[in-house]
Amino acid sequence: MSRQNLAMAGSSNYEARSAATAADTDGDLTISDLARDFGVTLRTLRFYESRGLISPTRSGTTRIYSARDRARLGLILKGKQLGFTLVEIRAMLANEDKKGVAADKATSVGGLQLSRSQIVEQLELLRSQRAEIESAIAELETSLSRLPKA
Repeated sequence: MSRQNLAMAGSSNYEARSAATAADTDGDLTISDLARDFGVTLRTLRFYESRGLISPTRSGTTRIYSARDRARLGLILKGKQLGFTLVEIRAMLANEDKKGVAADKATSVGGLQLSRSQIVEQLELLRSQRAEIESAIAELETSLSRLPKA
């Protein structure tokens, strides 16, 4: 699968996976179950755990993910989809845990509480990245048009 298809599959199915996973709160999940439900790799989950973003319990060597871990993973993936870094996402999760962002000064974006300044700053960053991407596309299209057709 191409990089573009992987990226599109990951972002377009995020909400569906998140909703399906949120609906399944009856039991805890293993790392394989959680990875499958969210369409991420086991390595990704281990990485998020090593960074303290999720904290599964252990039963021997088996990681057991709770409803809280599933919810946090959903927020992490939404933050990544919106272009935030893991450091920024960690701060958002910490604010979420502390209820540090006042409701009247923030809005929920896919479950993440974002302030006006966070939204404005992220929009500026994403627009800048879009301009760079559009420039790269134009350059590649020009180069491609100069090549003989295969």
